[in-house]
Amino acid sequence: MSNKFTQQRREQPEPVEGSRPIPKIVLGVIGTLLIWALWYLYTAYSPMPPSVGDGRVMADFAVPARADGGQLYTANCVACHQASGAGVPGVFPPLSKSEWVDAADPGIMVRIVLHGIHGPLTVEGVKYNGEMPHFQDKFSDEEVAAIVNHVRTSFGNSASTTDAQLVAKVRADSKDQTTPWKGDEDLRPLLEKK
Repeated sequence: MSNKFTQQRREQPEPVEGSRPIPKIVLGVIGTLLIWALWYLYTAYSPMPPSVGDGRVMADFAVPARADGGQLYTANCVACHQASGAGVPGVFPPLSKSEWVDAADPGIMVRIVLHGIHGPLTVEGVKYNGEMPHFQDKFSDEEVAAIVNHVRTSFGNSASTTDAQLVAKVRADSKDQTTPWKGDEDLRPLLEKK
């Protein structure tokens, strides 16, 4: 034999790709899952049209007839007065045990909610100088009553409640008030005469 073919004999033959079929157990599992899925779709089919919905009726979507003072407080007051009613020391006054909240006349707090406050206001002997927005255009009489009642009966307060009729009367009596109350200057006389 010549040296010419020695190197070729030393080499192995070129590899070829064999066929490896999917194991029958895997095909069986896939087939079983496919049959189960088709059976489930067939048995779970509901012939009801989409307009039927999920069974709720119009009454399920009705808005409560009464205003919820807790929700109104959370949506409008929590940012300043906090969820606990403790306020932020030196910045926003507390509502807990405040003389303005516990006043015998709930009309004082109604005036504050309706028209807001601008300027220095003393709460529990601490002077606050800020601004509270007015809600006269935002809340109805019932909503003002609900938020006032919520504050006057929460955070450790146990003052009397009010109603929409008193709010309407206070709103009418103070309709000429076009600017926020000037803190102690305007409101302290109301608190001291009660």
